[in-house]
Amino acid sequence: MIKMLSIRMLLLTLGLVFVLPACLAADWDTLQPLMVIPDKSVLQETFSKSGPVKKTNWQNRQGTRWSVEDGVLRGRPSSEEYQASRTHHYGYEPRVSVPLTPPEFLTGFSFRFVGGEESDIVPFVEFGHHVCRVKFSSKGSFIIVDHETLKVAESDDFQYVPGKWYHALAELKGDEFVIQFVDGPVWYVKHECLAKANSSGGNGLGLAGPKDGTVELDNVSIWKIRSQVRRSWNKRRNLFDVMNPEPTGKEKKK
Repeated sequence: MIKMLSIRMLLLTLGLVFVLPACLAADWDTLQPLMVIPDKSVLQETFSKSGPVKKTNWQNRQGTRWSVEDGVLRGRPSSEEYQASRTHHYGYEPRVSVPLTPPEFLTGFSFRFVGGEESDIVPFVEFGHHVCRVKFSSKGSFIIVDHETLKVAESDDFQYVPGKWYHALAELKGDEFVIQFVDGPVWYVKHECLAKANSSGGNGLGLAGPKDGTVELDNVSIWKIRSQVRRSWNKRRNLFDVMNPEPTGKEKKK
């Protein structure tokens, strides 16, 4: 079996050397790509310099406000003036997407949701707008796909904790998706909609925080991937417990 690279070794191999906070570096060492082989780096962000965000890298959504502060990318809801001017998409929750995300990718990132209120919709991390969404819930978290019409993975034990840092590694190739969390689940999903994860508004990696709360992001790394998968993948994919898709009751948008 081929020994897979830790994130830190992966960065060294790609010539992408930067310093991570000690508490996060230890966490990243436990995450390893399972399916894909990284190729060219698309984005490496440690948010060491405070100031406004690069609009080419970070697309704020629904008028929400984002800036680099205290070594993280921090998102806040839209202003009261903005909300009063709208009839929908008020920006009650900070939302952002990364249009640089390739159609097929490997991405690692740390994030947390602070304050505010959990709802049936937020907070979440998504890959492609309304394509593949990880919904965080105090009752247990889950993955919904295809405009939130199908639940395809879940864990009652992986419960949302406000203010907690989460460390994730996500891989998408074709119609297959894998996401791992430090001290959390490893989920595998296969669905035809995943091949469209970068073909609509709010492309690529995206986050939405709790209502009237904030989002903090750190150590975001995104790579393009090679055409071939890891040699071990054909055997490894068969080891996952795959959930039978469950309709959520939500109708797909036309």
